[in-house]
Amino acid sequence: MGYEETVPLAHRVPDLGALELLLTVARVGSLSGAARRLGITQPAASSRIRAMETRLGVALVDRSPRGSTLTAEGALVTDWARRVVEAAEAFDAGAQALRGRRDSRLRVAASMTIAEYLLPGWLIALRAERPDTAVSLHAGNSADVAQRVLAHEADLGFVEGLSVPDGLDSAVIAQDRLVVAVAPHHPWARRSKGVDPVELAGAPLILRERGSGTRQVLDAALAPSGGLARPLLELASTTAVKAAALSGAGPCVLSELALDDELSARRLVEVPVPGAALARALRAVWPTGSRPAGPARDLLSLTRRGA
Repeated sequence: MGYEETVPLAHRVPDLGALELLLTVARVGSLSGAARRLGITQPAASSRIRAMETRLGVALVDRSPRGSTLTAEGALVTDWARRVVEAAEAFDAGAQALRGRRDSRLRVAASMTIAEYLLPGWLIALRAERPDTAVSLHAGNSADVAQRVLAHEADLGFVEGLSVPDGLDSAVIAQDRLVVAVAPHHPWARRSKGVDPVELAGAPLILRERGSGTRQVLDAALAPSGGLARPLLELASTTAVKAAALSGAGPCVLSELALDDELSARRLVEVPVPGAALARALRAVWPTGSRPAGPARDLLSLTRRGA
């Protein structure tokens, strides 16, 4: 095995900066002029040329008071250097095109609560920073969001469950809690001390479907109290759950983000549940090992400013 095979190419070939300097010396005819053109000091330029000569084992530049000229070997190396630099410029142009294609769109998947009550503000702020990025949004439950991100059908996801599935990394972007709410004429509305977890677990409730982050948190919170009874209604959207509760059908359990307007206007009444762990973290998720980049990175940054 020869020397060239054991020493990495990067240690045998001058770097792009050195090759660009050599090309500039050939073009302007002096080392000092080349240094000025590239924004470096003359001593730094001289040092870089000497290091390149040492690495290649040949003299490249003849220096004199009248300027700098290429040796025969330097002229040959300059021809090679020009091809290398042109190839690097083509590589850079291609990389810019890839970044441009990536930055022209952003695919977001979000759980219902986050999609309805948090994402609109974040996306408005993102548009101010990236007006040319087209954003598509898929709203679903947390399990669906996780699957889309794992399948690379979304660049960034937002979930509200207790845990993050294998294969995803995450960052907490907000805190939330679940609220039990009833219509004002419901008997629970008059209970100043609320209901205990056992009574809540045994009551027929209006709930989100299995797979939603809201349902995951509620199931875990009431598991020590015997688990949830059969739901009165099991609905796939936050709006539908609220509508059923507003009609007086029964108690609902939703994010306080979703119930803010109804509770403030007293169209629904919050029922305390002392002893139930109904707090949760809202998270951004992305595939393990690939940090969000471009618009996804910028959106993540916007969400975490308020975390």
